[in-house]
Amino acid sequence: MSRAPAVICDSCILFPPSLRDLFVWLGITGACRPRWTAAIHEEWTRSVLAARTNVSAESLARCRSLMDAAVPDCLVNGYEALIPSLTLPDPDDRHVLAAAIHAGVENIVTFNLRDFPEEQTRPHGVIAIPPDDFLVRLLDGFEDEVCRAVQSQRALLKNPPKTTAQHLATLEKIGLMQAASLLRAHDARL
Repeated sequence: MSRAPAVICDSCILFPPSLRDLFVWLGITGACRPRWTAAIHEEWTRSVLAARTNVSAESLARCRSLMDAAVPDCLVNGYEALIPSLTLPDPDDRHVLAAAIHAGVENIVTFNLRDFPEEQTRPHGVIAIPPDDFLVRLLDGFEDEVCRAVQSQRALLKNPPKTTAQHLATLEKIGLMQAASLLRAHDARL
């Protein structure tokens, strides 16, 4: 079996709770090795606080701590010196590419592909990929681990609990259409 891929999770991947939880579970089960930085944490938590008035900064700080404790070697440090040498459409995204280069990962998982054009990331050995495509690829090489991650995530949903069909529908709503479709074939394992 090949080594599970390491990826940088852009802040937009960590913003929706269901997707954030899924990537943490993918890391726990060994399906992939999700990575992020303190700056990425700052981005997604700032966005959550701006969008959801019922969420406190304290609960997000606790969430960050739990994420960092749950996924071995998730925090990327020491990438900052690369930032000034990089060019992207939005200079504020350079830290994400710098972290990917420094961590030696092949992919940045993001919904915002236009922010990471291939002609500017490929020379560094990095390609941006949407989460749905990434999960489809993971299912091809790490099916058992992905199924365990989805099952573990669903098992912790208590308020309200969700059936497998309801959980897969949630994954579809956050943009994981292909992956949810493929996961339906594994309904008994989820």
